[in-house]
Amino acid sequence: MEESYRILKPYLRGLPIIIIAMILGVIVAKKYLSYVTPMYESTAMMKLSEASQGVENNNLFKNFDVFSSTNKISTEIEVLKSQVLLEKVLNKAKLNVEIKRKGTLKSVDIYDKSPVIIEYSNWAPKYYDVPFLLQILDNQEYKINADGIQEVKGTFGIEQKLDWGNLNIKLNDSLISSFPALKIVDLYSFTIASNQNLIKNIVKNLDIISVDKDVPVIRISYKNSNPEKAAELVNNLAETYIEDYIETKYKSAKTTASFLDDQINKVVAKLTQAENSIQNYRDVKGITNIHQETETDLRKISQLKIQQTNMKMNLEAIQDLEQYIKKGKSKFLDLAPNFEAFNDLLSTEIVKKIKTLQAEKKDLQLVYTNEDNRVKVVDDKIEDLTSYLSESISNTRKNLESKYTNLTTDINEAQKVFIGVPEKEKMLTILDREFQLYQQSYNFLNEKRIEAEIAEAAKIAFHRILTPGMIAKEPISPNRTIITLIAAILGMFSAILFIYLVHIFKAKVNNLQTVETNSNIPVALLINRFNNQKDIDKLFNDSAIQLELKGLINGKNAVCISSFRAKEGAKFNALNLAKAFKNQGRKVVLVGVDNQLVNHPNPNELEILLLNDQSFTKYTRQMMNDVINELKEDYDNIIILNEPLMLSSKSNLYMSLSDLNLVVLDSRLSSVKRIEETELIRDEYKIPNLHFLLNRFNYNPNVIVEFFNFFRNGFKKLNKTPDAIA
Repeated sequence: MEESYRILKPYLRGLPIIIIAMILGVIVAKKYLSYVTPMYESTAMMKLSEASQGVENNNLFKNFDVFSSTNKISTEIEVLKSQVLLEKVLNKAKLNVEIKRKGTLKSVDIYDKSPVIIEYSNWAPKYYDVPFLLQILDNQEYKINADGIQEVKGTFGIEQKLDWGNLNIKLNDSLISSFPALKIVDLYSFTIASNQNLIKNIVKNLDIISVDKDVPVIRISYKNSNPEKAAELVNNLAETYIEDYIETKYKSAKTTASFLDDQINKVVAKLTQAENSIQNYRDVKGITNIHQETETDLRKISQLKIQQTNMKMNLEAIQDLEQYIKKGKSKFLDLAPNFEAFNDLLSTEIVKKIKTLQAEKKDLQLVYTNEDNRVKVVDDKIEDLTSYLSESISNTRKNLESKYTNLTTDINEAQKVFIGVPEKEKMLTILDREFQLYQQSYNFLNEKRIEAEIAEAAKIAFHRILTPGMIAKEPISPNRTIITLIAAILGMFSAILFIYLVHIFKAKVNNLQTVETNSNIPVALLINRFNNQKDIDKLFNDSAIQLELKGLINGKNAVCISSFRAKEGAKFNALNLAKAFKNQGRKVVLVGVDNQLVNHPNPNELEILLLNDQSFTKYTRQMMNDVINELKEDYDNIIILNEPLMLSSKSNLYMSLSDLNLVVLDSRLSSVKRIEETELIRDEYKIPNLHFLLNRFNYNPNVIVEFFNFFRNGFKKLNKTPDAIA
């Protein structure tokens, strides 16, 4: 705890300096803030259209949004920052003319509060961004000048043709009528800004970001020294973006509709040509409906083949019957032919008659012989019928063969129809495909033309301004609270650094720890500073007892009190220590080596011996030792107030002859190097029983009081007369 207090002690002592530095920092910050130009910010929120939601999700706007891909938020942000869009904003807001009211230390942008309206045309490029001074002389005349430009006088409302362009300055009658007390006669400055520099400045203070990467809402923020200008720019930018979107969409839709009309006309011509090609091919090839015709022919051939098959079966059966009958013609009555293939009614009746005649013959043969005429007549009848039947079978065979041949011929002829069918189908497919292609193109283009015409007629956008930019009431920069606080903190740290550097470079004996750290010479007494004499007497009475308790004072002895400078307190400590010894009942003599005790008041009636005689300067060490020994015979304690150390060799002489040596170090005046110098004196001159006496121990004077005393003492010295100074 004590160590912490020792570290903080210089800063606690310098607390007034810290407070003053902080106050000065706050004053400087306030002064800075009174001259710095404040910046105001206005913010507008805008929602972008979404291709996947809302009205745009229908087929019309899904397939036709100027034939563009889905909007990306980052792309729209870059569009908002683009030079093309910002130029449209400048043309709409007319921000190229910047008017300021000139003050003693700063100028204020008055924008829409300007009492004059400046119009220009044909402005020379080299005079863009050049500040002009405008001095309004009265309600009629004004004066303009600038660096390197001759002064020009003019009258309000009358256009002047100057070297740098045409200029017409008018009074803002509407503003003047609204504010009758508005000061008109004053000094102003105006600048005609080029679009390039103006856009560069706008982009520098323009911030456009997305609220969220998944939410199509963007925030447009702009900072300017004039709050009205900041609000107007963000609102104009949002409105111009929407207007530009609608205009671009309208132009694109109109261009698209015109393009679609041209394409539709071309497609109609090709579609007509394709239709004519199909018709001509059908006419040439005689095709009505190739699928139906092919199906009919296939059905006909199938039926003919069925007939041919049946005919072939009958023909084979009749051929077998004919061969069978021819082989057994001699024994026809013994044959049992299969008339399944020859089953007409006539043949059936003939067979029945033959069988009947056979039965009749068998009956006759039972009575008559084969030579009988009645038997022969029956045989003749049978033979006639058999011949007729054989001939009938042969004719039937021939007839069937003829029919079979005709069916084969008909089938071959019918199959010839299919020889060119694949080629016809191929050609019809090609022609039909071409027709369908043009037909689909025609339908698609007509559909898109309708959509383009709807988009051209519907001049709407799905972007929305959610929150318009408002005129800011408070500036966003500079932040007065933060700047004031930082200035106070900087002042505080500057003061702390100053105190630290002073403490380091001053290198004074500030406390007991400094002495103990830099030397092995013990500290005998710690003398505090008191303004009350009663407290001083008590302190030195205690100090005298301490010297006795420490064994530094025994019987008769000589105590030498020394210091490096007179102001370090050697005289004060010698007088009060002698007084303390006297109060203890000791017989004390105070020996003054130098002129320090000359004309010094002696209210305590101390016995004082002044060694000012020049003869003492010639004394040897032994002679001086004899003097001190003689004084010891008459006094209990001899207090020697030594002259400043290192100024005379006599100071070392008195120290070498004393029983106790006290070197006074002042905590506020003595340098740390005095500790080392004391050790050198002790070692070089063999000084006995050497101790330090720390004067003004734990003394922390008020810095303000010290400054005051410093200037007061300096003032007193200046006012002293030469005689008094001498």
